[in-house]
Amino acid sequence: MTYRVCFVCTGNICRSPMAESVFRARVAEAGLEDLVAVDSAGTGGWHEGEPADPRTVSVLEEHGYDSEHVARQFLPSWFEGLDLVIALDTGHLKALRRLAPTEEDARKIRLLRSYDPAAGDDLDVPDPYYGGRDGFEECLEMVEEASTGLLAAVRDELEGRVA
Repeated sequence: MTYRVCFVCTGNICRSPMAESVFRARVAEAGLEDLVAVDSAGTGGWHEGEPADPRTVSVLEEHGYDSEHVARQFLPSWFEGLDLVIALDTGHLKALRRLAPTEEDARKIRLLRSYDPAAGDDLDVPDPYYGGRDGFEECLEMVEEASTGLLAAVRDELEGRVA
């Protein structure tokens, strides 16, 4: 059975597509692409059907990541088919918890930076949308650092399913 991970930010054009691309690459590097499905969505539908922000695309491509993306809004009905719902900041975490139909679904929600031991207490990935390119570079760095721990956690979950 496929393990499903969905990254969620506000509009699904900056942080969550970046996290999706980075984590999908990590999954492929680990040889787990047949076992793990990765996607993303936004808490709102403002950008639904649009590509990722051009700055997101540029930063991803310059660092060797896939940048193909179409924004969509997260729907509560998706919880049932997901194993992990990864929020990019505490605002997304709260919004997703309000959307969760059951306590079991709410337990699937985590903050991305909670998988980065060096993050300390600051678990938000700042929204780069209203800033310059350096914010997108910072976002990518945070996503990459957290993806290592997230991959280890997903690998543990997969091993638990087999055992």
